[in-house]
Amino acid sequence: MITIEQIKELADRREALKKYLDIDHKKVQLEEEELRTRNPGLWENPKEAEALMKRVRELKFWLEGYEKTKAAIDDLVVLFDFAKEGEATENEVEHQYDETLKIIEDIELRNMLRREEDHLGAIMKINSGAGGTESMDWASMLYRMYLRWGERNGYKVKHVDYQEGDEAGIKSATLEFEGEFAYGYLKSESGVHRLVRLSPYNANNKRMTSFASVFVYPAVDDTIQIDINPADVSWDTFRSGGAGGQCEQGGNRGAFTVQL
Repeated sequence: MITIEQIKELADRREALKKYLDIDHKKVQLEEEELRTRNPGLWENPKEAEALMKRVRELKFWLEGYEKTKAAIDDLVVLFDFAKEGEATENEVEHQYDETLKIIEDIELRNMLRREEDHLGAIMKINSGAGGTESMDWASMLYRMYLRWGERNGYKVKHVDYQEGDEAGIKSATLEFEGEFAYGYLKSESGVHRLVRLSPYNANNKRMTSFASVFVYPAVDDTIQIDINPADVSWDTFRSGGAGGQCEQGGNRGAFTVQL
């Protein structure tokens, strides 16, 4: 049976979210940004307009998420009172509690993904490592796992590159996940993944260890501006000597490199 203390705990977490998310300030921000979207000349600068609409979507996401949390807790309180009067069952209260807890945990997790790039899509590169066919099969398992994860969580998954293994599995593959917070959820998957098992590809059915590497990058868009300070650019100039190579008819040809 759900207790009043458990409901109060959820209410406290809601109030903490209101503080961390600065809901009151976000409401003011949304009003200001929506006023800017009504400017008739907004789309004369497509990049600026796109950035503005992106900010509006982000603000609406947090505000709607908080309101959803608030409504779920209010419904839970009402249902709990009904249960005390015999007008609702314990199962109904427990179901509403579980749903409310799931909503709160979801927005709390999103709140942890605060870095600017966390809300972007993600590009994932999977490479088989040491272990031959066994590692290629392991890389293929990871590929299918991440593919299904993306589909189950509503992300649009693009197959950017796919190289099959010689006998089984894959040598490498690249996936692109389109959707909010794809990079935030997947960034911790970067690293070397190891599998230890009795190998079906070993004639003696020996235990083998296989490795596969996973690299995750944010899928940046045109709204991100990269500024290069001229003071950070250095020029190195070289000259080749002697016949052949970069030299033409025994003369000297200049070459240079740019370092940032």
